Amino acid sequence: MVVFAGQGDPRRSLPLLWRADAPPPARGGPGPKPRLSVDAIVAAAVALADEKGMGALSMRAVGERLGRTAMALYTYVPGKSELLDLMYDAVHTELPSAYPESDDWRAALTAWAGEVLEFYVRHPWVLQVSQARPVLGPHEYAGLDTLVTLLRATGLETGVLRRLVGTVFPYLRGSAQAVADARLAAAATGSSDEEWWAARSAVLLELVPDFAERFPAVSRMEAEGPVEPYPGAGPEDAEGMPYLEREARETFRVGLGVLLDGIEAARARRP
Repeated sequence: MVVFAGQGDPRRSLPLLWRADAPPPARGGPGPKPRLSVDAIVAAAVALADEKGMGALSMRAVGERLGRTAMALYTYVPGKSELLDLMYDAVHTELPSAYPESDDWRAALTAWAGEVLEFYVRHPWVLQVSQARPVLGPHEYAGLDTLVTLLRATGLETGVLRRLVGTVFPYLRGSAQAVADARLAAAATGSSDEEWWAARSAVLLELVPDFAERFPAVSRMEAEGPVEPYPGAGPEDAEGMPYLEREARETFRVGLGVLLDGIEAARARRP
């Protein structure tokens, strides 16, 4: 499911994003009900989406989480579209925003990319929000500003940097989606990665005994040796990590290295 941000009235959503005219918190009444505020509503909505996914998000569900009715939320947030924008921008406060100044742009970008990947994996619902139309919130801009700053250190011209921004974020989102899907696969299907592959590989070989002749390039790649394990994962992490997740993380690492090699090659071609 793809969701497009920025569908609410910009005269209402943008002031909320930038906290230009947010209503004051409601006074606490009798009983244990929490005080309502824009931040409290957004925090509850983020927790709901993290736990149950985007499909569970509704004003009613968020209200129930806060011990209020959906109608009570509309004083603070006009509707679900504006709430989604607020949620998306709020979680972007977790993105790394500062790195020590260094000539090693590659190490800085590698560290940044790793942190952004984990951010997306923590909040997989964020990946369902299309980047075709940005939210235009302060924290989203802060994340973008960090990447542009890191890319500036490569010395490449602005036109190339602009296109690199449009390359790096989609790469990270795609990699994070693969990791997130790998984590969910076993629970959603009821079988482990190893069980799934073992069952289907046996049937496939029976049905297609000439598989190696029909698909020589794929077969040769698979036969040339095992993939190296995901680096940086300790024995405990590797033992508890599903096979598909290990593969997705290794693919991310190798692909990022090739992408950075391309940046290095572009630097070498500068006049």
